Amino acid sequence: MNAQYTIGLDYGTNSVRALIVNVANGAEVAAAVWGYPHGTQGVILSRDPNLARQHPADYLKGAEISIQQALAAAKKTVKGFKAGQVIGIGVDTTGSTPLPVDANGQPLAFEKRFANHPAAMAWLWKDHTGIAEAAEITALAQKIRPQYLAKCGGTYSSEWFFSKILKCLRAAPAVFDAAYTWVECSDYIPAMLTGTEHPDRLIAGVCAAGHKGMWSAKWGGYPDAEFLSKLHPKLGKLRSRLPTRIHSIDRAVGGLSPAWSRKTGLPAGIPVVVGAFDAHLGAVGAGVSPGTLVKIIGTSTCDIAVWPSRKPLADVPGVCGIVDGSVLPGYFGLEAGQSAVGDIFNWWVHYIQPRGERMSHRALDAEAMKLRPGESGLLALDWNNGNRTILVDQRLTGLLVGQTLYTTPAEVYRALIEATAFGALTIINRYEEYGVKISAVVNCGGIAEKSPLVMQIYADVTGRPMKISRSAQTCALGSAIAAAVVAGAHKDFAAAQQRMTGLKATVYKPNPKAHAVYKQLYALYQQLHDAFGTKQWNGNLYGVMKKLIEIRSRVRN
Repeated sequence: MNAQYTIGLDYGTNSVRALIVNVANGAEVAAAVWGYPHGTQGVILSRDPNLARQHPADYLKGAEISIQQALAAAKKTVKGFKAGQVIGIGVDTTGSTPLPVDANGQPLAFEKRFANHPAAMAWLWKDHTGIAEAAEITALAQKIRPQYLAKCGGTYSSEWFFSKILKCLRAAPAVFDAAYTWVECSDYIPAMLTGTEHPDRLIAGVCAAGHKGMWSAKWGGYPDAEFLSKLHPKLGKLRSRLPTRIHSIDRAVGGLSPAWSRKTGLPAGIPVVVGAFDAHLGAVGAGVSPGTLVKIIGTSTCDIAVWPSRKPLADVPGVCGIVDGSVLPGYFGLEAGQSAVGDIFNWWVHYIQPRGERMSHRALDAEAMKLRPGESGLLALDWNNGNRTILVDQRLTGLLVGQTLYTTPAEVYRALIEATAFGALTIINRYEEYGVKISAVVNCGGIAEKSPLVMQIYADVTGRPMKISRSAQTCALGSAIAAAVVAGAHKDFAAAQQRMTGLKATVYKPNPKAHAVYKQLYALYQQLHDAFGTKQWNGNLYGVMKKLIEIRSRVRN
């Protein structure tokens, strides 16, 4: 029998990837990556450091080119491969990345009058222009709809759906008034591929709606019109035009349209799965299950866990949502994360350029690997792009304590890595504090693949083995797994994950001596974390620098 394949489309911050996967064993037979041409590496920026947008035209061209190139590559690597063997498509995107659309579901950026208007484009996940709006939404919900916040960690974020829409309403009213509704990128792409963009036909994913849009079946969908009207009357009127059909990734939004069949060469009618966020499908591709935390580590991180829907689960303060079916059907999906990880390392290596030159990560990795925990006397906070979990505060910034006239670039680099590891431990501790036991950690993404230094530090800081997903493209693989289930190649997600996912042989195990030092450093990190990140803290930071020097002296001797 001819093998069957599915395609995972992975829309990232800078590019889109098409991955072709054998549904029988998860073998990744071909891939293609296409960088978005608009803006700076695909991101449209401005003088406002909080602004980050994307042009939706890149989404269309990206799907067409990446699929075509991946199919061409598969024909070279698999004897006798034909596009007709592809039986389904799954889609993941960044998020929350909403875009305004007209009454036919077409992006406003496609209209001549809005072609170059940033507000008419997709508001990328890392756009923080709605900080004030997020605070206003949080305050109102705390006052009259506390249940809305309970399932999203207690604080609404500027990275999320309604913060961005409300910001557009105030900053670019002409764009808001021209928009019939707003859709997440993860919902727009599947609709685009199936010709179901019209608001009357659109099927949205529970992943985006639940985690970023305060959607819940318990209160009839999105926040009610009365609540939204108190933020702005026009926002209340928008409520009736938001998507009403919300589903998990175990169903299709439709079949690939004839137009897209002609563009790509794929069979018309093959199912295109309900879209979800990259991290959530990355967790699927890494084999997430109860007790296993999946860390998707890239420019930022997402930490995904699942919990059986039939079992009681407490609300967890500071997480980015607890949503039934957002990762796997039949399970609550729990999302946490850090607003910057790889971005922090890149900032030091490429933007600051220590020693006045553009050093490589590899060179700094090699130097930093020679350092012992605590040897530098440095301690940092990992908030260079704000704090996503557990403080949910984008007005927080990075911090480096303990530098002297002899501090080296490698010491700072290692301290920044350690800071992100401390942030990761804080997330694990928060999960477990509320009953979500973490018995295993699986890492995926470019940093997990390429940096033994980062993985060893994470193991030493958390005191837990760091496992690595077999796939280097877990987000796209997770999308392909969803397509395999919906197309009928596997009876359910558990069966599909068993056949299509795996782990690398390399496991980074914690060093007991290093872990003992990091326990002391983490206690100091917690002091800085609470002092700068909470209103409740009333301690004294007098001893922090002196304790760092004490640890440094002991380690060096």
